[in-house]
Amino acid sequence: MSQAHVSTPAAQAAPPAAASPPAGWNRRRGTPAQELRISGRGLHTGRRVTVRILPVDAQAAGQGIIFRRVEEGRVLAEVPASPDLWSKELFCSTLLAHDGLKVRTVEHLLAALLLCQVDDAIVELDAEEIPFLDGAASAWVEAVTACGRTPLPKPKRFIRVLRPFRKIFRGHPESRYVIRPADDYRLVCTVDEAGFPQSRWAGRITPARFARDLAPARSYGHLKWILPGLLAGCLRGIPVLRGVRPGALIGLAAGHAIGGLRFPNEFARHRALDLIGDFALAGAPLLAKVQVIGPTHARNAKVIKALLARRRLWEWAEFPPP
Repeated sequence: MSQAHVSTPAAQAAPPAAASPPAGWNRRRGTPAQELRISGRGLHTGRRVTVRILPVDAQAAGQGIIFRRVEEGRVLAEVPASPDLWSKELFCSTLLAHDGLKVRTVEHLLAALLLCQVDDAIVELDAEEIPFLDGAASAWVEAVTACGRTPLPKPKRFIRVLRPFRKIFRGHPESRYVIRPADDYRLVCTVDEAGFPQSRWAGRITPARFARDLAPARSYGHLKWILPGLLAGCLRGIPVLRGVRPGALIGLAAGHAIGGLRFPNEFARHRALDLIGDFALAGAPLLAKVQVIGPTHARNAKVIKALLARRRLWEWAEFPPP
């Protein structure tokens, strides 16, 4: 079992506060200009689900993203996107309501909403799991962008990191997260997993660059792990990978990517996409440089929760319209 070690170096304070948000980011919060409806199947449950992303009015500005489970027109639960509600499940990020209802596999949608600058919305779904679609976030980005965005009468918030933060997960291999002050959102992601080629992606996180460079990157796995995992899940009654289908998941076999790769470093790009979606549970984009080796959903959730718990390391930043 891995062990986490946290340190918070005192050096390197935050850069002087800027008068404007980073390039590509809005000053005001936003909500979809119209309702969005998408149907598909969940990666793990295999169940068909319909998602409706609903705009909110001005009075609800600041509520964030709220997931709403419904069944035959009846509301079962409302689950805010929050790292406090993150629940461990295999190969995904899941939110667990206080009454036990789940919203599974939220990371790709949360990343798309964050980078499409949809800060406040209701995400209504009639089953447990968000649809997997193309195995990435590009379909979500295209659909949310097509809906348009309505500004809300509240300044958009950012999490400005003031002092460095480091978290190390001991194990084989070791995983490391380092978050430092910066004047925009930057990410350096390195993937060095057993059985996969090492890959790395680095860049500034902006809405345009996310849509182009990260959103199309698909989930992946070894075929020799996927098939036994699917069988074991069925035998134990656990929903794991029941919705796997060709084209939506990169299967690696004998060193070859079945169906090909969209990018030479697609594995690192997808891990970066997942991390952005998991960190989006914080409710705002970061003003920080994040360097990570060996990210996973569980580690991402632990890191963003640990950072938020250390209030002296960060502050809310707003850029009200002049």
